[in-house]
Amino acid sequence: MNTYNAVKNRLLALCEEKNITINKLATSSGVAPSTVKNILYGKSQNPGIVTLKLLCDGLEISLATFFSTEEFANLEQEMK
Repeated sequence: MNTYNAVKNRLLALCEEKNITINKLATSSGVAPSTVKNILYGKSQNPGIVTLKLLCDGLEISLATFFSTEEFANLEQEMK
């Protein structure tokens, strides 16, 4: 598991949990739908922290909540 997949999985899980579509997430966060789709479909494998913060705002959660999962806690160091 890498960081990109962890971010993608977390966004998809949160959308499902909150019963919102990708387009609704984009609208509520002020992030372009194409940006959200690029993150989810692999065109953007390194979303910026500001973009993630906006998405969290749209999901009505904090960045800390976004990253507080076992998947993030168990990520291996990317650079060795």
